[in-house]
Amino acid sequence: MCNVWSQERIYLKTAAGRNRLNVLGAVDAVTKEVLAIDNTTYITAGTVEVFLQKIRDTAPDIPIAVVMDNARYQHCKAVMDKAGELGIDLLFLPPYSPNLNIIERLWKFIKKSVLYGRYYDKPEKFHQAIKEFLREINRKHQSELNSLLTLNFQITDSKNAHFDAA
Repeated sequence: MCNVWSQERIYLKTAAGRNRLNVLGAVDAVTKEVLAIDNTTYITAGTVEVFLQKIRDTAPDIPIAVVMDNARYQHCKAVMDKAGELGIDLLFLPPYSPNLNIIERLWKFIKKSVLYGRYYDKPEKFHQAIKEFLREINRKHQSELNSLLTLNFQITDSKNAHFDAA
């Protein structure tokens, strides 16, 4: 064990308090195009309905399937009805399976690019950095998206997995 001491206290700037920006996003599995909406309140069934409409508006004449995790607001009747009205198939991942969701790779890329090692002195600057990155992601980061957002998934066969007790 090592202790580090200094003659003077060193202070690191950190964000004051919690200031949330919610982002609901989708990745086209073929083109890797990213579509997103954001808010600073809550993601609700109504937010998901608006987002499904936005997805449909980008491709009005082709079949669409949206893979979703198991957030409660995604399973409700209003969302299911809206998806049916728009001709969008909803596919739900098993619980606790972020390894099967390519959007999780996108969130990790965004955090690494915009948040890690950066200090934003005002929540507005933090929000603006995320929104700006999302606005430009399809134009400026297509090669990274093509590499990150492949349809290769880590699948574990639990029947054949062996766990050693520590």
